[in-house]
Amino acid sequence: MIFGRVKPLDAILATAEKKALHRSLGPIQLILFGVGCIIGTGIFVLTSAGAQKAGPGLMLAFLIAGAVCVVAALCYAEISAMIPVAGSAYTYTYSVMGELLAWTVGWALILEYAISAAAVSVGWSGYFSGTILQETFGVALPDWLRAGPLALGGAPGGLINLPAAIIALLITWLLMIGTTESARVNAVLVAIKITALTAFIALTLPAIDAEHFNPFLPAGVFGGWGSGIGAVGAAATIFFAYVGFDAVSTAAEETRNPQRNVPIGLIGSLVICTVFYILVAAGAIGTIGGQPIIVNGVVLDAGSAELARQCALPEYRDALVCSNEALAHVLRQIGFSAIGNALGIAAFLALPSVILILLFGQTRIFFVMSRDGLLPDVLSKVHPKWKTPYIVTALTGIAVAAGAAFFPVGQLANIANSGALYAFLMVAVAVMLMRRRDPDRPRKFRVPALWLVGPLTVGGCLFLFLNLPTEAMLVFPAWGAIGLVVYFLYGYRKSHLGRGLVEVHEPEIHDIEPPIPGVDERDPLDPPRHPPGL
Repeated sequence: MIFGRVKPLDAILATAEKKALHRSLGPIQLILFGVGCIIGTGIFVLTSAGAQKAGPGLMLAFLIAGAVCVVAALCYAEISAMIPVAGSAYTYTYSVMGELLAWTVGWALILEYAISAAAVSVGWSGYFSGTILQETFGVALPDWLRAGPLALGGAPGGLINLPAAIIALLITWLLMIGTTESARVNAVLVAIKITALTAFIALTLPAIDAEHFNPFLPAGVFGGWGSGIGAVGAAATIFFAYVGFDAVSTAAEETRNPQRNVPIGLIGSLVICTVFYILVAAGAIGTIGGQPIIVNGVVLDAGSAELARQCALPEYRDALVCSNEALAHVLRQIGFSAIGNALGIAAFLALPSVILILLFGQTRIFFVMSRDGLLPDVLSKVHPKWKTPYIVTALTGIAVAAGAAFFPVGQLANIANSGALYAFLMVAVAVMLMRRRDPDRPRKFRVPALWLVGPLTVGGCLFLFLNLPTEAMLVFPAWGAIGLVVYFLYGYRKSHLGRGLVEVHEPEIHDIEPPIPGVDERDPLDPPRHPPGL
């Protein structure tokens, strides 16, 4: 019975101890890790796409998406403290609902992390092409080199987003050879992003014009099922701006005192980012306006060919909704060109660290699924010289680069959101089932009012999923169908649990552990060293 393959929680913890990852992360470092992963393309780039969907209602959209993340984070906090091992929602589902559903969650996480990395690469490309090349050096890339063909609509003349593909492949190469940022460099990059957003808020809030918020909801709260517009449609898209807090839970197996530190890292990073997002949205829209472009009474889709044509017209060329580097563009429009360029440089420097974390998280998911026998061992094969899981890193990097080269950031974000929402929903279900089946297991963190928070998480995730554009909703079941084929052709037969290999005696940690960004190669007998501190 495939639904009967539930891996005992004690066996999961025992297996993790036999093939454990180095525990070195503390609460502050987890918060920095979360903030470093969360603050990225979502706020630096998707501000314009969100404004096209909701206008000034973008602030409400951030609030809606943030509210769903808060209840999801509470569920993550309880179960990640109970099961402090790598694998995130995949491992949690395996211990509660069984192998088949765990596989679907792991497969969804692959979609989330890989497509998110592609979206961030596209976001980085916008700042590289605008701030670095055009504003700093006066060089303008031709359209065919800075935008993909966008089969679902987009800028005319686009062939490939070359900068996005190059940065994705460069980060992949760095991860493969083991040359990763140090803890100090990663902490500096997080500080750069927070400083840039703080400066943006300080300069824009005093310049707000209340008229720019009228009408506040030009497309209404609900734009219609599958339309992706309105405040709720915008929330479904800019939910991507919050995706990343779950990466904290993937580091649970590398955390000191995870029962205490993982909840702090999850909720702390989420609260910090939510405050920043709402203030940034208010500053951006309040200064230069953020009304969507409407043609014949219809709000144009963000990333569509028609929107690109309208943005090429003189009256819309400087609009917030037409910018590929929204925050830097706002500062230039209100007379702070130098600071706007500095913010663009900050995004240019900081966004690659987000790509690195997402690719790193992707390899962790592959690592754990391979550890359970659901994927081939070759995917966790370690290079003899570089000591990294180079095969899975290379395959992931190539796929990420392809997505970044040919699709716009808005479409990529919507697709990534579909995988993330499914994973968050399953985590909430797992927490509720675990409370019922194993109520006596120690819980260092308990979700308050789980009878309310759990269903709110499930309902919130379904609600946002159903307000994604139709194309994004269709990608998820298609991807899931491919995953089921892979599972029944390989994973079902090779599963360690299915073959009765519940406790696995595996190689020594220094032979198989993928490297942690910022942590040097070490002997297992060495004392703990400083973690990445992202």
